[in-house]
Amino acid sequence: MNLKEDIKEEVEHLNEVVDNFLRRESSAGIVLMVATALALIVANSPMSGLYNQLIDIPVVIAAGDWGIEKPLLLWINDGLMAIFFFHVGLELKREVCEGELSNPKEIVFPAAGAIGGMLFPALIYVWVNWGDSQALSGWAIPAATDIAFALGILALLGSRVPSSLKIFLVTLAIIDDIGAILIIAFFYTSNITETALIVAAGCLAVLWFMNRRHIVDLPSYILVGLVLWVALLKSGVHATLAGVMLAAFIPMRSKSDPSYSPVTKLEHELNASVSFAILPIFAFANAGIDFGAIKPEGIFHPVTFGIFLGLVVGKQLGVFAFCWLVVKMKLATLPKDLNFKHIYGCSLLCGVGFTMSLFIGSLAFEDSGVNRMFDERVGILAGSLVSAIAGYVVLYLLERKPDPAKAGEADQ
Repeated sequence: MNLKEDIKEEVEHLNEVVDNFLRRESSAGIVLMVATALALIVANSPMSGLYNQLIDIPVVIAAGDWGIEKPLLLWINDGLMAIFFFHVGLELKREVCEGELSNPKEIVFPAAGAIGGMLFPALIYVWVNWGDSQALSGWAIPAATDIAFALGILALLGSRVPSSLKIFLVTLAIIDDIGAILIIAFFYTSNITETALIVAAGCLAVLWFMNRRHIVDLPSYILVGLVLWVALLKSGVHATLAGVMLAAFIPMRSKSDPSYSPVTKLEHELNASVSFAILPIFAFANAGIDFGAIKPEGIFHPVTFGIFLGLVVGKQLGVFAFCWLVVKMKLATLPKDLNFKHIYGCSLLCGVGFTMSLFIGSLAFEDSGVNRMFDERVGILAGSLVSAIAGYVVLYLLERKPDPAKAGEADQ
């Protein structure tokens, strides 16, 4: 009996430890780091052959003469990442309708940072690769910011940084995601298939009708969303955009019960799956670089170098310069409890591109053959690592100030 009680206590303790870990803001970033490290270890071990075979396994879904056949890697990049983009779309809708992005005055400062943080890295990359038309297709790779990694690093600093810095980073990253979505939609769309595009347009019309009729039956939206995903997959427009489009039509509030929010419900239900399953799986499948196959000329290839400079130099210059500019022009004010040292440290963290950079990189050089001369993932990983370390060190070395809210509680 004592043994059973001891086992029960140990299980309960383990559950508590796991639950506490999952609730920590840094957990998603830590899991991503572990998945990335595991991919690099496996890709450079005797298991590298099995790793490559795994991500290249053909997976087929068919019904009669109709079917979709893709290697596992593309199912992850086109399928699982559509769920990630759906989650991003839900977050965007909530923020625009009821969150930080609903107040125009509060948007100017982080929006300026996001725009500068996309513009400068792209310009640096273009400058480094000017004259090479194939390499220029990767111009958007260093323009992205990985919100999970950046927030995870910020969370590791705890009370050393003001809570308003997290709000600034989240808002900036959300606007950055909007930019990434638009870039994918307009610049990384292949040959268009009109019939599939007509089906996709029909799905959007159905979703619009459901939204206007205030239908809150979520399975119905998901079913139409699946048809939309398949149609976009066949149309030439990247299938992951189906997730963002579907999220835009999910009702923010129920007409019969204003306290019920389908958007918030779905966002919360997907949080754990996206953070602890989808993104780590994506990282594991895409970050497995075989260092033995990298040649010196590949490391210093303009694409690799342009990505690295874009993330490490371009991001910090763009975010900081544009934030400083809108304040000096009196178009915005610094958020409460922040100074430009905090903004500079945060601008360094924005150079952690990782997930979105890897994703855009897979689109930029997909089936082109040009990336046989280099591996864009080297520049992404190196640039993200340097940015993460630099941002953490700068913010860690800032003078620690007491949180006014906690000081007030202590006085009581």
